[in-house]
Amino acid sequence: MKLHYSFALSLLMFVVSAAFASEPPAQAGAPVSRPNPFLTPSALPFEAPDFKTIAEFDYAPAFEEGRKRQLAEIKAIASNPQAPTFANTIEALERSGDVLTRVSKVFFNLVQANASDALQKIRADQAPKLAAHQDAIFLDAALFARVKSLYDRRAALGLDDQSVFLLDRYYRNFVRAGANLGEADKGTLRSLNQEEATLTTTFADKLLAEVNAASVVVDSKADLDGLSEGDVAAAAQAAKERGLTGKWVLPLQNTTQQPPLASLTSRSMRQRILQASMTRGLHGGANDVQAIVSRLAQLRAQRAKLLGFADYASFVLDDQMAQTPANALKLLTGLVPAATAKAAAEVARMQKVIEAERGGFSLGAADWDFYAEKVRKAEYDLDQAEVEPYFDLDRVLVDGVFLAATKLYGITFKPRPDIPVYQSDVRVWEVFDTDGSSLALYYGDFFARSSKSGGAWQDSFVDPSILTKTRPVIINVTNFTKPAAGQPALLSFDDVTTLFHEFGHALHNMFINPRYPTLGSVPRDFVETPSQFNEHWALEPAILANYAKHYKTGQPMPQPLVDKIKKTSTFNKGYATTEYLAAALLDLAWHTVRPGDPLQDVAAFESAALKRFQVDVTQVPPRYRSTYFSHIWNTGYAAGYYAYLWSEVIDDDAYYWFKENGGMTRANGQRFRDLILSRAGTQDSAALYRAFRGRDPRIEPLLAERGLTAPAK
Repeated sequence: MKLHYSFALSLLMFVVSAAFASEPPAQAGAPVSRPNPFLTPSALPFEAPDFKTIAEFDYAPAFEEGRKRQLAEIKAIASNPQAPTFANTIEALERSGDVLTRVSKVFFNLVQANASDALQKIRADQAPKLAAHQDAIFLDAALFARVKSLYDRRAALGLDDQSVFLLDRYYRNFVRAGANLGEADKGTLRSLNQEEATLTTTFADKLLAEVNAASVVVDSKADLDGLSEGDVAAAAQAAKERGLTGKWVLPLQNTTQQPPLASLTSRSMRQRILQASMTRGLHGGANDVQAIVSRLAQLRAQRAKLLGFADYASFVLDDQMAQTPANALKLLTGLVPAATAKAAAEVARMQKVIEAERGGFSLGAADWDFYAEKVRKAEYDLDQAEVEPYFDLDRVLVDGVFLAATKLYGITFKPRPDIPVYQSDVRVWEVFDTDGSSLALYYGDFFARSSKSGGAWQDSFVDPSILTKTRPVIINVTNFTKPAAGQPALLSFDDVTTLFHEFGHALHNMFINPRYPTLGSVPRDFVETPSQFNEHWALEPAILANYAKHYKTGQPMPQPLVDKIKKTSTFNKGYATTEYLAAALLDLAWHTVRPGDPLQDVAAFESAALKRFQVDVTQVPPRYRSTYFSHIWNTGYAAGYYAYLWSEVIDDDAYYWFKENGGMTRANGQRFRDLILSRAGTQDSAALYRAFRGRDPRIEPLLAERGLTAPAK
């Protein structure tokens, strides 16, 4: 594994990003007499993993050998009798750990997207070992002395801008990992890192088990009234897969709100589903995570203190665009009044519908989506059931997402069914650049399954680097409902937006081609900019007209229906903004716990935090509650969930530049690719954006896109 900051900061994220049961290590099959496939690069195009040759029993030996080899490489660098140079120290570090990189990239992708009992056991065994491996590198005094020597002389080394930027990052990364600590404090830090690796892994274990256990089993088909035939068939299939006869199963997504709530006519069923969702990890029993959450917040605060910071959020944001928790809080809390006021107006409109129907109750959180749909139909004449037949997954992907990328950036796509995959639903495309040369491999894993973590994400099997002569092998993972056999995979418009979003991440990783592996990573509060920017093209007229076609007739979506979708672009944004703000503020509350604070009562802490930030809206629960907030406890967004909004300010401002300069043109796309997508990570993100826009981003476009105020003229 290349020794770069994404390794230093994200290795634990890789380790704990999948949610699978933690058990003692066990053999994952018998060894066979053949070379381990991870010890040398794959012979497939782009060094893509050859899933035909990879067996579960290959992973543990590859991890052990990968750590062994990298530590030998690190020792050789640290003990080199020659004076430190950029080549024999920094570039050597960048080249180190190739075996560990290969096995980690494949293993942690699979353990998140397609788990098995064997992979679970390997992951549980490897987590603390990988944490210790990270400490062995970043707390090596001789190695840090070489890095510091170069850093202190950086102005005299004659380095180019990218190399200077890399050297600066290395020095900061070592310091942030504890390299300046005394030996006693280093020992304490190692213990905290070990404990965090174990706890985040256990949290992930329990969350997946809880999500599956909390799936709602329905005994009567009548209780599913309001769901489409396809959704009912999918629920029946889910029950069948669990060995339940004559029943239906509604699996839970990772968020608080659940898709069926928008359609189910039974209020008691809606309440049952939301209750199952909101109490995950809170009700005692084997999957309760309250003690884990409280201890994780405490030990992160203790680690921050060791490293010289007031709290964990201060430690994290010191290396981000926001720089301080105060800056992140200013952005979030500044939107609270407008968001909650808009949400209150939305509540009033829905309450009128309830009263007109003589419902006899006040709108509750479980009722929101159902009555929001009624308001949407009444005020905008838009029925989601009318929309979905026009959003077939394959057509949206190929004729929408891919087409937008072609129009903006000139790239094209070719299916590669010959490339081995890890699960039968996964598909692969080869991506070609404007000159016809191969640019990347793109994998799509779109359907939910019980072995897959919730949510949607982008990752990679191979990262690009000029130094290591590697090119990108990228994967998008989503959790769309898999249709019953013979049925189309129809998406909501929110799902369509998710597809565009995740492909925006993929585009960034296709276009970035840094000299050094480390420089392929960007600050957390910039990383969502390319993905959120790409969402805007879902409603671009030429793109929408090409993919929004009825799955049966092939007829394009009627213009009146298109107009209705566009008209509702700011519909329900009070809810959407408030639920997000509640989660983001909850994240910062947990990560501004002080080092000396006692363990917190999770429910009481959460309630007090939401009240303090004035986002305790009864009908709008946080998008994630503390006990299933996987972003912050096991997937690398600790003290960083605010980043979505921070990035949204940038992406909306960039989109308005396009609107001001001719819209979706190849020239504009090429400029965005050249100045943002291909450079992000190789220099300061704020400077990159200023070079593109001519100024810092402004918040007015975001407010306009969310319907909170008019844009500045």
